[in-house]
Amino acid sequence: MLTPARFAAATLAILIPPSLASAADGPAVMGIPVDFVLFAMTLLGVALFHHHTLAVALTGLFAITLYKLGFTGIHGVAGLPGLARHLGHEWVTLANLLGLLLGFSILARHFEDSRIPEILPRYLPDDWKGGFVLLVMVFVISSFLDNIAAALIGGTVAASVFHRRVHIGYLAAIVAASNAGGSGSVVGDTTTTMMWIKGVAPLDVVHAYAAAIPALLIFGVIAARQQQAHAPIQKDADARAQVDWAYVLIVALILTGAMATNIVINTHYPEWSDAFPFLGVAVWVVVLALAPLRKPVWSLLPDAFKGSVFLLSLVMCASMMPVETLPAASWETAFGLGFVSAVFDNIPLTALALTQGGYDWGVLAYAVGFGGSMVWFGSSAGVALSNLFPEARSVGGWIKGGWHVALAYVIGFMVMLALAGWHPHVPHKEARGVTQVQHR
Repeated sequence: MLTPARFAAATLAILIPPSLASAADGPAVMGIPVDFVLFAMTLLGVALFHHHTLAVALTGLFAITLYKLGFTGIHGVAGLPGLARHLGHEWVTLANLLGLLLGFSILARHFEDSRIPEILPRYLPDDWKGGFVLLVMVFVISSFLDNIAAALIGGTVAASVFHRRVHIGYLAAIVAASNAGGSGSVVGDTTTTMMWIKGVAPLDVVHAYAAAIPALLIFGVIAARQQQAHAPIQKDADARAQVDWAYVLIVALILTGAMATNIVINTHYPEWSDAFPFLGVAVWVVVLALAPLRKPVWSLLPDAFKGSVFLLSLVMCASMMPVETLPAASWETAFGLGFVSAVFDNIPLTALALTQGGYDWGVLAYAVGFGGSMVWFGSSAGVALSNLFPEARSVGGWIKGGWHVALAYVIGFMVMLALAGWHPHVPHKEARGVTQVQHR
């Protein structure tokens, strides 16, 4: 009989490479450590009970934490000291995500109130190509801004030009466009920024666009046609609409503050990045400083906070998984990590890959960055967008409507291998003055 536990174990056996699963010491179900089974059950609960995702995620976090405290410890440290040490390491990441998600919910409303989304239809094509151009805009914005901001801006515009009747496949495409656009830029995605912090040169991830651009053409065209059939783009902009430039200024300053903080910390003070959540704080300093100019809609924060706590719960669950080892670095491993990142936080996966070394960083950046688009909670951009569109919190609906994202991931990856090849680097800490080594 296929019980939920067996289903979860079978799912994890498919998703998790054997060397990840074997990294744990402790009880196992069908050869899969209980840690992973509990996490799989949490993800399964999110998929089945998408109207109660916060309760499911918190329950899963509680269960995993109790299990780790009672049986295996957390990354080699038993009991409460292990939990304290882990929280001491993870709190900066969690605080940054919380600050960004809440701050960008305010930013998205400011952008909507600027009335730019009401004016954009004047410049977007009237048919499906208008939806495609909007996805291209999200892609480009994400190349120099955080992918969360790009997804929220795209979602805000889509809500306006499609009268809030946005197809879930198009929502998946917005998230995919934001993740694809950031995959080849060290300031466009958290994972590529991590690589930059650890010494990977910016040019070493640029060729991720050899996959991201073909992927955009595939899912972008399909999703735009989906959306046009579901709810055609608004053909005529509101003739009375005028841009409120104060809101535009606030949005620009919030984004500039976030980007400048990211660049300054990562370039000049990289050792500070793990000590304090500068990025999240910088966003809120600007939001609060400019509140007298245009009052933020504070009533947005309770719902945004719930969505943020959900994401942070899953991030914490993933961070406690015993993924102390990865399979040997190869393009096959990188390809598989793209699917794993759809359900696991890609931040710890990227950290492990950086420690291991031997990856082609552009290939890995595309895989772990874009791969999370295949499930709505697979990336912070997807969770942020679901705060604007709660109907997106259906794993089945996301996979069914956004099937083209997985297709685009596979085709884009293969195009990148054909055009750019696989050129792994030695571990970056040992690579100063050493040339790249070619894969056998």
